[in-house]
Amino acid sequence: MRNEREYVEYVQARMPWLRRLAYRLCGQWPAADDLVQDCLVALYRHWRKASAAESVDAYVRAMLVHSYLAERQRSWTRRVWPVAEVTGPATVPMADAEHRVDLLAALAKLSAGQRAVLVLRYWEDLDVAQTATALGCSTGTVKSQTSYAISALRRLLPAYEPRRSDTP
Repeated sequence: MRNEREYVEYVQARMPWLRRLAYRLCGQWPAADDLVQDCLVALYRHWRKASAAESVDAYVRAMLVHSYLAERQRSWTRRVWPVAEVTGPATVPMADAEHRVDLLAALAKLSAGQRAVLVLRYWEDLDVAQTATALGCSTGTVKSQTSYAISALRRLLPAYEPRRSDTP
């Protein structure tokens, strides 16, 4: 009973974060919700091990990312994976909304691994070692996939100019 209560408390507290991370990986809210649901079922089965981990969030993040990557490997997913959609309240100023739509569409064109690396490194703000741990790969792989992904984004968005907050 205690383990189940701890699991429920953890899930209730971290659900917004899990959904945002899943959305950033998938690019669609319905797919993100499915991904979170799959992850939470697996987490429930392995809660004793997860709760004993040094960082439960890191453990769950790795579960979610691995579930996302596994889902992308299924043949029907590769055939029916839709383009990213923009839903919910905007998190960027309206002037940047067009860039956000372009960026989400470009991210949807990347491989699952490249998208996962960018999401973990730049949205989740993980360092190279933490990203490697979450993905279950070497730091060299994280660095090379980050480089390939950024190069691909530059090809997909040749006119994109990131907004610089330090510009007067």
